[in-house]
Amino acid sequence: MELPSQVKLVEVGPRDGLQNQPVMVSIAHRVELIERLAQCGFSAIETGSLVSAQRIPQMANSEIVYQHIHQRPNAEYIMLVANQQGLARAISCQAKTIAVFCAATDAFSLNNIHCSIDVSMASIQTIVGQAKEKNMAVRGYISCVLGCPFQGVVQIDKVCELAAKLYEYGCYEVSLGDTIGVGTPLQVIELLSAVKKVIPTDTIAVHFHDTYGQSLANIFAALQTGIHIIDSSVSGLGGCPFAPGASGNISSEDLVFMLNGLSIKTGVNLDELIATSWFIADLLDRPPTAKVTLANAAKH
Repeated sequence: MELPSQVKLVEVGPRDGLQNQPVMVSIAHRVELIERLAQCGFSAIETGSLVSAQRIPQMANSEIVYQHIHQRPNAEYIMLVANQQGLARAISCQAKTIAVFCAATDAFSLNNIHCSIDVSMASIQTIVGQAKEKNMAVRGYISCVLGCPFQGVVQIDKVCELAAKLYEYGCYEVSLGDTIGVGTPLQVIELLSAVKKVIPTDTIAVHFHDTYGQSLANIFAALQTGIHIIDSSVSGLGGCPFAPGASGNISSEDLVFMLNGLSIKTGVNLDELIATSWFIADLLDRPPTAKVTLANAAKH
């Protein structure tokens, strides 16, 4: 069995992780979290999202957060945008990398952003084009690739179609999200085998939620297909405000521990990551969900 010798980890905690938390984190602490994660060795970090503060108040002031980060060279600091207004805000705060998102079902798209997939993709095409004119890099996300909370089964052909369009529009990576965490390893292999036929393997990322405890197994399956870009969240933070029942993302600590055991390079220092996990967990007044972090504490 051949696995990648190294992987790129995309830390989504400061955005996807915090957006569903009941505790509001201050601007200063959001900046500190991002800088701690960069110190851990992450080369790509979601910093926030430029969306309605009424809908997702946890992401208010994301521009201010972005502008206060001491950015490291050769690192990606990613800002999620939902529409033209979000893009204008990203341009205003001089974001270098943005992310756009769509869903693999109309049901989820209508519940999340109140429009069909077709309308969403037309908007994304315009946003990506305008962003590229400003020399911004664009990452694409597809939600609900292995199951939808409203529709159930998701067609692989639809995921492939959307991935191909995002790549054609100019996205440098396409992250495939199992938003409600229902996928299992054989489904992951089947999906990725299909997507690899329409866009290059080097542009495919995976993003697993751990609702049913399948994330590490699914990531191991993805590694076997040659995928080497993985989204994860410090302390296992996450969930989707618009996906009933969705729990947190795969924890960065558990993922790095597994990858270390497979002799796959990540560039991430696990001890510093565990310390960062406790930092954000203490701010949120909740224990980490990462088993590695809790096991490490039990030893002391």
